[in-house]
Amino acid sequence: MQVPAGDVTPVDVPPSAGEVDQTTATVAHEAAHDEHPVMLGLDAEGWVYVSITIFFLLAIFVMKAPKLIAQGLDARIALVKAQLAEAKTLREEAEKLLAEAKAREAQGEKDAAAIIAHAKQEAEQITAAAQKSAETMVARRTAMAEAKIGAAERAAEAELRARAATLATAAASRIIAETTDKATKTKLTDAAISELDRRLH
Repeated sequence: MQVPAGDVTPVDVPPSAGEVDQTTATVAHEAAHDEHPVMLGLDAEGWVYVSITIFFLLAIFVMKAPKLIAQGLDARIALVKAQLAEAKTLREEAEKLLAEAKAREAQGEKDAAAIIAHAKQEAEQITAAAQKSAETMVARRTAMAEAKIGAAERAAEAELRARAATLATAAASRIIAETTDKATKTKLTDAAISELDRRLH
């Protein structure tokens, strides 16, 4: 059967075995060229992104680092100043307490010395008063004893005189009675009694 010259119908011709092998090799070669090296799960493009991120982070840190360091130093300086001020305050308070303690100690020593001096003076006064009182008491008791002794001596002397007078009167009366008459006896007796009364009083 003849086909008209003006109408050409394309016919699919299956590739030959050689053409199929060539096409497969070309595809495999292109796939081999499309594969990239991989490190830690990232290919070259991923590492580029990571590098850019690290760069920006470092840039931000470098820009803010001096400010952060300055803020940290300022905070540290402020803390040290506060600690120094507190230490100074504590030292001043300790010095004040020490001065007060020394003043109290000095005042206590002064008060103790004054108390001791006053007690010594009072003891001396009490001793002097006691000595004077004892001397006065001894003198008074001595005077009382002397007075009692004098009174006893006077009483004994008066008693001796009275007894002597009585004995003398009795002897005289006996002698007179033996040697004189009655009228003379009476007269002499009265005279002796009068003399005895005079001596006793």
